[in-house]
Amino acid sequence: MDWMEQLLLLVVSLVANIFSAFAGGGAGLVQFPALIFLGLPFGVALATHKVASVALGIGATVRHMKEDSLERQLALRILAFGLPGVVLGAMLILRVPDQWAQLALGLLTIGLGVYSMLNARLGLEQVRRELSLAGSLVGGAGLFVIGFLNGSLSSGTGLFCTLWLVRWYGLDYRRAVAYTLVLVGVFWNGTGAVTLGMLSELKWSWLPVLLVGSLVGGYIGAHWSIIKGNRWIKRAFEFVTILVGLKLIF
Repeated sequence: MDWMEQLLLLVVSLVANIFSAFAGGGAGLVQFPALIFLGLPFGVALATHKVASVALGIGATVRHMKEDSLERQLALRILAFGLPGVVLGAMLILRVPDQWAQLALGLLTIGLGVYSMLNARLGLEQVRRELSLAGSLVGGAGLFVIGFLNGSLSSGTGLFCTLWLVRWYGLDYRRAVAYTLVLVGVFWNGTGAVTLGMLSELKWSWLPVLLVGSLVGGYIGAHWSIIKGNRWIKRAFEFVTILVGLKLIF
């Protein structure tokens, strides 16, 4: 890549990760297809994007840890149920065509945004649920499925986790975004990156620019989500989910 392409990639990565960290997911809306547009094969672009998205999680983690936003029990649950799904999804995605899966994922992602829009108070206040054993298992199954999608079809799956934490576990949007960025951004994406890196290849020469854009964008977006509050995050979430869904379909 010449310096103009490097600069373009830096700007794309920075903007994509700022909005992703603010809305609770969606960096793949711009960054992942940009890598394909610039000439990378699907598998190489996916693996490279996964590695860069870990830097997004690290940048957001640095900011959110100052707020002490995470509870250990829920964090461990997200990791325990989600990580096996990530590994399975990453192992399978390189073997199957992605067109139909992307179409279904796009329609479902748009549904997330519409659902949030139709529920005006959803996620504006934290109403933690006391889950029974059955409720905990359903919650875990949902995290496993989202982890599978995260490992296989990268675009927008952080948004699924954000809404699942709001709807099933009763978090408000600000806290749900914190869990998504820290646990999905660092641990889920890190696991997916390692798995894909072992099965595919990475474009190492592009990573420094992507890592800088992801790290800085993650910190800025996380800072905005903390200072702006739930109503702004809810609107950003709805906007980004619909854009992600349309991108996946078209």
